Amino acid sequence: MGSADGPAIRVPVGEDSERWASRATSRRVLLVVHNVTSAGRLLDVLPLFHDDFRVQLLVTSTESSAFQAGIGELFAELGLPVLPWEQALATPVALAIAASFGGQLQDIKGKLAILSHGVGYTKKLRDPRSAIRDPRTTNHEPTFGLSPEWLLADGKPLVDGLVLSHPEQLERLRRVCPEAEGVSALAGDPCFDRMLAGRPHRERFRRALGVRRGQRLVVLNSTWNPEGFFGTGGDQDILPSLLPRLASELPADDYRLAAVLHPNIWYGHGPGQIRVWLDRARRSGLTLIDPVHAWRQALLAADVVLGDFGAVSYYAAALDIPVLLASATQDRLDPEAPLATFVREAPRLDPYGPLRGQLEDLLARHRPVAGAAEFTSSAPGASAALLRRLFYTLMDLPEPAAPALLEPLPLPPYEPPPRTAPLDVRTRVRGADIEIERSTGHPYDAVGERHLAVHEDTRDPSSLAPADVIFREGQPDDPRMGDPEEWTAEVLHRYPHCSLAVYVTGPHSCAVRGRDHGVLRLSAGPEADADPAAYASALYAWLAGGGAVAPGGTTLRVHAADRVHPVTVTPVTPPARPPRSAAADGPDSPGAESPFPA
Repeated sequence: MGSADGPAIRVPVGEDSERWASRATSRRVLLVVHNVTSAGRLLDVLPLFHDDFRVQLLVTSTESSAFQAGIGELFAELGLPVLPWEQALATPVALAIAASFGGQLQDIKGKLAILSHGVGYTKKLRDPRSAIRDPRTTNHEPTFGLSPEWLLADGKPLVDGLVLSHPEQLERLRRVCPEAEGVSALAGDPCFDRMLAGRPHRERFRRALGVRRGQRLVVLNSTWNPEGFFGTGGDQDILPSLLPRLASELPADDYRLAAVLHPNIWYGHGPGQIRVWLDRARRSGLTLIDPVHAWRQALLAADVVLGDFGAVSYYAAALDIPVLLASATQDRLDPEAPLATFVREAPRLDPYGPLRGQLEDLLARHRPVAGAAEFTSSAPGASAALLRRLFYTLMDLPEPAAPALLEPLPLPPYEPPPRTAPLDVRTRVRGADIEIERSTGHPYDAVGERHLAVHEDTRDPSSLAPADVIFREGQPDDPRMGDPEEWTAEVLHRYPHCSLAVYVTGPHSCAVRGRDHGVLRLSAGPEADADPAAYASALYAWLAGGGAVAPGGTTLRVHAADRVHPVTVTPVTPPARPPRSAAADGPDSPGAESPFPA
């Protein structure tokens, strides 16, 4: 059963609807959803009808896409009347808007406008319904949405307004389907315009993802189908081995990882399955981005996109974000599309070479991709006005007097990296300066003194026993944990090998307890912006090297992410061993060893 299955609705359309509707409207606009992917573009243009009491919005699903999951939840979020597809075909409307093809769109009783749901029309795909092949497409697979098979019904255009974002698409249309030229309209790209408008908020989007100053955000992106970065049918299935290497080779305080997966991956396999497959990566600090509401914000926040031949990679290039392709298959692309040219020329990831060096080289050598922004939209910032003009012209209705405006990209919720996998920590101490690198593995070329830092909520409790530093995050007044002094004492009592217990109380502070140092408060200075757990590991290394906190406090300079982070260490309680600590049980107990081994 599809998301729009069910009995016909009776309000605001249907049998006797005039009897039950509170307001009469002169125009009906039907949003036609094929899957969640195409629905994203419809959400972009929905604000163009805001505040117009003349228009009643309706929504339906063609149920023609293989990807039906997620549509029901999307409809519930929209809160618009949902018509079963059969009722939608039988209901007269002034305008139907779709962002894909499929289903009996030619049978809709009203004008039809179709937008691309990607960066123009780029993919090759044959219409499975078409039994008669157009002679112009017999020698090659037609371009989805830009060929006779998709655009014509009985030799005539089935669409009344085909939205194109750039004249190059019009040129291709003229060559392969001149019959549709008369219904085409150049109206820019509303998705790109929302990103352009959101660029001034890049730092806010970065902070929402927990990206700290000096950190580089690497966004992993994959389109759907087997040849994509996330797929198994390309030249090589690199993802399972690449993910742990990214977490191991990219220091946690220098790099932040996030993944944007195509909605057809997300809903095709199921969000729960995606989380299961990426569990280790998530525990190592990878954040999964909402593929409908937050992917553009993540893209704007990115320093590097590690992607493939999908539209997001091209949007990134258009926004002047460096792109490294992990999959560069071109078989799915129209060779004349700008995206295909970009894929042919973009730098490639060597999945077996050192990852950090490749990313740093990409950043150092990056130059804007010629033509990417130009070919994304011929009317940047103007799509709202152009699209509303088209829609209202098709409805034969005067436009509202207010300006046509798109919705600004919302600020996502604060989501710092969920890092609970054990961390291999390397440090080098020079006086009060401590260089630190943390990762979930030990890179082959890593240098420095090592120790093990483990989150209390680690999946593997056995890793807590050998941990030198144990940490967690929480509110200082959380009744479940007790206050930081209680929790740190409990941890040192439970784990005799642990030398430092760390309770992170906020984005810039933590409380720590050492066996011979009492409770200390670590507070970041104005120029500092790193994970407080990293400050605690730096303190561990400094104390292990013979450092001593002065009674009035000490300032350490922690070096991470190419920055110096001043951190003040202040005594809270006098040096004392926690009650019943194994370290106090006698000379033969494990805790009687030096608390800060070299």
